[in-house]
Amino acid sequence: MSTSSLAELPARDLVAGFAARRFTPSDVVEACLARIADLGPSINALTAIDAEGARVAARASDARWAAGTPLGPLDGLPIGVKDLQDAAGFLTTHGSPRFRANVARADLLMVSRLRAAGSIVLAKTNVPEFGAGGNSRNPVWGATGNPFDPRLLAGGSSGGSAAALAVDLLPLCTGSDTGGSLRLPAALCGIVGYRPSADVVAHPARPLGWSTISVLGPMARDMDDLLLMLRVIQGQDPDDPLSSPAPANRFAHVDARPLGTLRVGYSEDFGGVPVDPGIRETFRSRIAAIAPHVAECREIDMALGDMDRTFDILRAESFLAAFGK
Repeated sequence: MSTSSLAELPARDLVAGFAARRFTPSDVVEACLARIADLGPSINALTAIDAEGARVAARASDARWAAGTPLGPLDGLPIGVKDLQDAAGFLTTHGSPRFRANVARADLLMVSRLRAAGSIVLAKTNVPEFGAGGNSRNPVWGATGNPFDPRLLAGGSSGGSAAALAVDLLPLCTGSDTGGSLRLPAALCGIVGYRPSADVVAHPARPLGWSTISVLGPMARDMDDLLLMLRVIQGQDPDDPLSSPAPANRFAHVDARPLGTLRVGYSEDFGGVPVDPGIRETFRSRIAAIAPHVAECREIDMALGDMDRTFDILRAESFLAAFGK
């Protein structure tokens, strides 16, 4: 296999390749750096990059794999960390000029768990300023373009992570979600973003300790890679009152249910959200394709009333707690 094609492999295949000694973490880091140099400028998904630090970490991982003593299930995998989240030694700018020189002194817990499992933080990923918005554009790093058409947006606030995954700059990236920040960019970029329940991924840095509005979560190219990452980052921490005890193998296996047993309810607009007519038509065609394969598929009336206004108030409370000063 050519070194350049390594960047396109799923994370789980990379780990299997390390174990079988078909290639090394150093090979994969170089493949990702080459991909970043080639495609990175066209979509502007990454912010701070530490190529030399990643190379040093990869050589250490090479030695561990050669000795048969990997640190954990992600040893040697380069990853991206969202630029709202601290990774020691990297800038955490929040996309704001006020934090343009803010170098993190310690890892966010989720990041420390990823590093403890052997992953290598290669880069930070772009966001809207302070994570506020369904785009990933800010006055520090500029705008992240959609991988299918860089003139269009990649979604937000985890748009840098989603775009980086979509063009194979990195095999795994972190994300977070307040009002769709994992899900929207995943949908727009054709990858997988998962918003877990508030108790799943401990988040000691919550600005509001008892609020479930914001959560941390994984982003990957497919579900198998996402579960590989989720198994590492899930778990309780005493500094997060919302996290709860769970077995270490909580996501070790996800049962596959036959499609024919599923009952599917769908809504085109969640009870009144504006939707472009062309998007409605595309959505209906997808529903028509799904319907013959499941037990039941029917439209439901969400009737959520003042959902948007309620969310705006909850988000404003969260932002005031985090950024009021």
